Amino acid sequence: MSTSNWSKSSWKAFPAMQQPDWPDLELYKGTLNEIESLPPLVFAGEIRSLRQQLAAAAQGKAFLLQGGDCAEEFNQCTAPTIRETLKVILQMAVVMTYGGERPVVKVGRIAGQYAKPRSKPTEMVNGQELPSFRGDLINSAEPTLAGRTPDVKKLLSGYFYSASTLNLLRAFTRGGYASLEEVHSWNKEFVKNSKAGKSYEKMATDIEKALKFMNVIGLNLDSNPQLKEVDFYTSHEALLLGYEEALTRQDTLTNKWYDCSAHMLWIGDRTRQLDGAHIEFFRGINNPIGVKIGPNHSMDEVKKMLSILNPNNEWGRITLITRFGKDQIQDYLPGLVRGVEEEGQRVLWSCDPMHGNTYVSGSKYKTRKVEDILSEIRSFFAIHKAEGTVAGGVHFELTGKDVTECVGGAQQISDGQLEENYATSCDPRLNAQQSLELAFLIAEILKG
Repeated sequence: MSTSNWSKSSWKAFPAMQQPDWPDLELYKGTLNEIESLPPLVFAGEIRSLRQQLAAAAQGKAFLLQGGDCAEEFNQCTAPTIRETLKVILQMAVVMTYGGERPVVKVGRIAGQYAKPRSKPTEMVNGQELPSFRGDLINSAEPTLAGRTPDVKKLLSGYFYSASTLNLLRAFTRGGYASLEEVHSWNKEFVKNSKAGKSYEKMATDIEKALKFMNVIGLNLDSNPQLKEVDFYTSHEALLLGYEEALTRQDTLTNKWYDCSAHMLWIGDRTRQLDGAHIEFFRGINNPIGVKIGPNHSMDEVKKMLSILNPNNEWGRITLITRFGKDQIQDYLPGLVRGVEEEGQRVLWSCDPMHGNTYVSGSKYKTRKVEDILSEIRSFFAIHKAEGTVAGGVHFELTGKDVTECVGGAQQISDGQLEENYATSCDPRLNAQQSLELAFLIAEILKG
């Protein structure tokens, strides 16, 4: 990978979008120096393992499942919240692994998804114009000028909340909680108790038979400790470049640079300017990179961006996360796929069926329809099949909690029910039942 004239601070010579105006720059610099002296949150070897797995997904030998909160909140950094998010992703992965007959690469939007880009720097709250809430890494959702003023101490808090979350994730994924048998027992509960469960009874029974067969031939937890463990990776949108720079470290084995704030990072639709600071920062780190692509992309820009970010055209380096909405995916995705294919660029294609399907309901809540989400997923698979390319992954905003933020699905959550448990600080998320319902449907699509 060409990193000529690159350093972890070279982004500062480029225009940086979506960066807060920190009131005290000396304090800001001192805080970043402190973060720079703290241990990395993830390790280069883990990042390399994820890249290998994403390379397999890009070639149809695995499948990427990326999911988690729209914006994590510091006050939700609790064992139950982390456990339930992990649990639903693991449940989805088992179903999709069985249906697709290929490994599922599990990546959480977790342990660092604390900053959000905003379309406007200010918003009206109770008749008062205030700075927009940009996520717990920057300011507070509290509707006061003091609360909305960027607070440098939150950067340090974000580091420690991420470390705390990672600590628990590592314990859960290595300590038997994530074992195949355990996850399957949760799925049996879903099938038994949910309205949607009945239609998935056959697949659950088939998985049960496969597990019994494994047990009979001696492939069980006692003889194969790896069945108790699972690879689980973290990701977030790398928005705050000062924070990301402070966690970028040189690997002693390879001398390459890795952003050790997460295993995988993505560039948002609002920050992927070719002459911008985000592209400059990303071109020099060796993490796998996601790039969000919406309807406002230009094919020429996408091609140039790929040549900057992946000059050696390596598998596993780039994941293109498309976010068009069910009504526009047919207009945009085929042309995008053809353009990238013409360049011979090796990318993993992933579908974000959330962001293009958001609307404000009659009850004034921002929401999404489960049916619209599924519609975009179906189109994504159909278009890739028609183009002869690999539909390699999905990207969801979800929670393990029983929230009422997206309408429809087997629970038939209505517009009027949104207020019952509408808990998001940002965009509407799928709840645990809706997430699993979609996993079973994707498993059926993968089965063909």
